[in-house]
Amino acid sequence: MPIYFFWGEDDFAISQAVKELEKSTLDPNWLQFNYNRIDGEQGTAVIEALNQCMTPVFGMGGRLIWLAETSLCQTCPDDILAELERTLPQIPEFSHFLLTSAKKPDGKLKSTKLLTQYGQVKEFSPISPWNTEAILKRVKEVATEMEVKLTPSAAELLAESVGNDIRQLCNELEKLSLFSPNQTIDRDVVANLVRCNTHNSLQLAGAIRQGMSSEALTLVQDLMTQNEPALRIIATLVGQFRTWTIIKLMQEAGEKDEKVIAAAAELSNPKRLHFLRQEINHLSSRQLLATLPILLELEASLKLGGEPISTLQTKVIQLCQICR
Repeated sequence: MPIYFFWGEDDFAISQAVKELEKSTLDPNWLQFNYNRIDGEQGTAVIEALNQCMTPVFGMGGRLIWLAETSLCQTCPDDILAELERTLPQIPEFSHFLLTSAKKPDGKLKSTKLLTQYGQVKEFSPISPWNTEAILKRVKEVATEMEVKLTPSAAELLAESVGNDIRQLCNELEKLSLFSPNQTIDRDVVANLVRCNTHNSLQLAGAIRQGMSSEALTLVQDLMTQNEPALRIIATLVGQFRTWTIIKLMQEAGEKDEKVIAAAAELSNPKRLHFLRQEINHLSSRQLLATLPILLELEASLKLGGEPISTLQTKVIQLCQICR
C-alpha cells in the first residue's frame, strides 16, 4: 500500500523525486501500461485515480498512479472522503499512489489525516535564502546522491554560488562530475566552472548594513536583471535584519549566554553568532530597529503593485542612510 503525498513550491525538487519514484517502481518495458498521470483539477480525477490504483499491474514491475496538483488536502467533499476511506486501506502493494500539490495541506481535514495515516507525506519547499546552514547541508546531500565528491571548502563555495536554487545545484554538480569524474573536487575547480551568482540578496543585505548605497543600488539592478522576484529579495532582507536586530538587542541587554541568544535569533548553529556579531559591531540597536518599519513599508508597497525597481531603489537608499 505505497501512498505518497509530495507538497511544496519547489517544483523542480518534486519532479526529481517523482523521477526517482518512477525509476524504482516501473519496468521501462511496460511503462505505457502501468503509468498514469491524472490532472487533479478534473472533476472525476480522484475517483479515476483510485480506480486505477485497484487495477492489476500489466506485465512486469509495479504500477504508478500520479494525481497531480490535487486540492484534496484543501477541500474534500463528503462523497470523495468516503471513497478515500473505503479504498486507501485496500490499495494493493503493487500499486503506488502519488499525490502532489504546491499548497500546504490543511492538517485539520480528514482527507489530510487519512493520507498521513496511510502514506508518506513529504514537504518540498525552497530553503530560505538566508538559511546558509541548510543550503550547505542540501549541497552536501545532493552531491552525495549524485556521487560527486567535494572538499568542505568546495561545498561552501558551491552553496554560496547557487543559493537555494536546487535546479542550478543539480546542473552545476553534473557539470563538475563530467569535468572531474571519480575525483574529489576542490574549491579552485568550483571557482573556475560554476556560474557564481555573486549578486544575491544576502550580499545586498551586507551592502545595506555597511551603508554602501552605490553598491547596494548596483546589486538591486543586477538582481532584477536576473529576474529575481522582488518579494523574495524582501523576504531575505527582512530575515537577515531581523536576526541582526535580535542579536544586537540581547547583546545590549547584557545577555552573555550564546545558546540563549542563538535560540532567540533562531540560529541552529550557535557558532554563527560570533560572525553575526562582527557584522553588526558598528551598528546600534536603534539603527537596526529603524530598518524594520522601512522593510515593512517596502513589502507592503510591492504587494500593492508598486514598481519593483524604483521602489526597491528608494527604500534601499533610506536603509543605507540609517546604517551609516
